[in-house]
Amino acid sequence: MGDAVEVEGNSGRNGAPVRRDWERAEAEGLYALPFADLLFRAQTVHRGNFDPNHVEAASLLSIKTGGCPEDCAYCAQSVHYDTGLKATRLMDRAEVVAAAQRAKAAGATRFCMAAAWRSPKDRDLDQVCDMIAAIKRVGMETCVTLGMLTPKQAARLADAGLDFYNHNVDSSPEFYRSIITTRTLQDRIDTLTHVREVGIKVCCGGIIGMGEQVEDRLGMLVLLANLPNHPESIPINLWNEVNGVPVKVTAERPDPIALVRLVATARIMMPESVVRLAAGRQYMTDELQGLCFLAGANSIFVGDVLLTTKNPQLDRDASLFARLGITSGLA
Repeated sequence: MGDAVEVEGNSGRNGAPVRRDWERAEAEGLYALPFADLLFRAQTVHRGNFDPNHVEAASLLSIKTGGCPEDCAYCAQSVHYDTGLKATRLMDRAEVVAAAQRAKAAGATRFCMAAAWRSPKDRDLDQVCDMIAAIKRVGMETCVTLGMLTPKQAARLADAGLDFYNHNVDSSPEFYRSIITTRTLQDRIDTLTHVREVGIKVCCGGIIGMGEQVEDRLGMLVLLANLPNHPESIPINLWNEVNGVPVKVTAERPDPIALVRLVATARIMMPESVVRLAAGRQYMTDELQGLCFLAGANSIFVGDVLLTTKNPQLDRDASLFARLGITSGLA
């Protein structure tokens, strides 16, 4: 391993330096450690920065589904593919607020809203800003994912009180080119920069199981870990099976141990970031989720549906947390 380089004013919560100079070979070396050694190291880092027995519960709602002009090869909401999904208009604010109130009653602390746009129009942003302000009054953290943003749009979201903006890099720079042609990786980085500049926290991760190699998954982590600031939240999504999209042909569900190794490596490389088990948890056994929490994952999405795909039911999550002695606030 290379020597840790400390950046002034950027020490972790436990006093250890937070690095932003990772090499791909270093990430590969971590990932390849004997399993017990990797988990011990990840758990040590985790305990230095977080309560190891607490997992954050967030809720995700699709406020505008389908009709997206992007050609992301994994996505059910793209107009380029026949997936049987019917496009909808932007939801009414009252409906969204009611969903947030239900999520809070169930124990979620953050409410995330997703709209299938390449980038929002100003009139749409007006409505989203109203939703953000209303959900803040409910007493929840807010997050939105709306596609690409201009600096002015990012500033408007900040003025509305937005806490987090989600904009995933999806995969490594090399694999990205094979799954998306309508938006460059630099477009995504530019939006993350606009969000940072107005003081909104960043939620940024990617998807595994699309046919990429382990090297691509680690390349994604290196990309995230070498940003000027690590994302505050890092969602790791297992690709949800969707008929009619190109990824359906190349997809291969990751080996469970490989997923745990990836979570542990993310935890070590980005010690202060919340690592979220996002989409695809319905494919995971309780034992696999428990290993991921041991490796440093400390957030999940709760609710029966994530955007257009299934998610474990709330009572299953509550039962798992009770058996593991994990606190979350779930009802």
